Amino acid sequence: MKKIAFITGITGQDGAYLAEFLLNKEYAVVGGFRRLSTPNFSRLDELGITNRIRLVETDLLDTSNLTRIIMEVRPQEVYNLGAQSFVAHSFKNPILTGNVTGIGVTNLLEAIRIVDPGIRFYQASTSELFGQAREFPQNENTPFYPRSPYGVAKLYGHWITINYRESYNIFASTGILFNHESPLRGIEFVTRKITDAVARIQLGKLDHFEIGTLDVKRDWGYAKDFVEGMWLMMQHDVPDNFVLATNESHSVREWIEVCFNYVGKRIVWEGIGIKELGKDEETGKVVVKINPEFYRPAEVESLIGDYSKAKRELGWEPNVRYKELAELMLRADLEKQK
Repeated sequence: MKKIAFITGITGQDGAYLAEFLLNKEYAVVGGFRRLSTPNFSRLDELGITNRIRLVETDLLDTSNLTRIIMEVRPQEVYNLGAQSFVAHSFKNPILTGNVTGIGVTNLLEAIRIVDPGIRFYQASTSELFGQAREFPQNENTPFYPRSPYGVAKLYGHWITINYRESYNIFASTGILFNHESPLRGIEFVTRKITDAVARIQLGKLDHFEIGTLDVKRDWGYAKDFVEGMWLMMQHDVPDNFVLATNESHSVREWIEVCFNYVGKRIVWEGIGIKELGKDEETGKVVVKINPEFYRPAEVESLIGDYSKAKRELGWEPNVRYKELAELMLRADLEKQK
């Protein structure tokens, strides 16, 4: 008998890769997607798995909807990847973000508690919980200090997961995942915005692109590695909280330089602050400009994760590192743009 997994947010980067991973593990996969006038299954289509998944309309704000799905599907494992997950958008839509990304976790846990507390639950937490980080690198015991409505909503989701674990003995684990990217990453996220733009500049389709803060630093890993970590948490003997990261930190500026280097261009920087420009050293053409509209009201300057607990207890560690990841994504965007 196949194990059944229910994944919220299946149309996103992580949801698509997790679905592919679980299908390869012989799971029956049920995917929850948000009702839109035109649902977007492009990531599932790109992986060629859309027809192998049962897709159900899911509303994280409606406990009755979630309860009905859990009763019908009877999953052994539930992965909550559904959220309003774009940090910049959360400043413009803080209440929606709080409801979906925070309260939505409670609605799903409540459905599990009502139908079958034996279901194993995974909550997608985030390195944005650390925000204005109190220590470096950050681990499972580092104090939280979120700096966005998204981070605050995720903090609620993180703690309510722990609360249900301790109150109702539900197998509820959280993955405190640092930034993880891939060719399936949304174009609004800075890494993919850069690889897409560099590909178009290289092919003569674009003159330059605009970016926000250049010197914020992040711990960037590969989404495919991270979804395996999610699954390993669900197979662990006891529910717990785990950091998944690469223990490397690099700036947006470095990501831009790596991508342009890959296509044979060296970037030189001129000016300071919002007047800083990135130029192609050979031609002198401006290819990167700063746009203050992309600044966050409260910025997270630097994050780097210590994944030693996940390595020790789950046997997990990242396979793809920063430079290889940037080049992998750029190759994919060059192919798409061709």
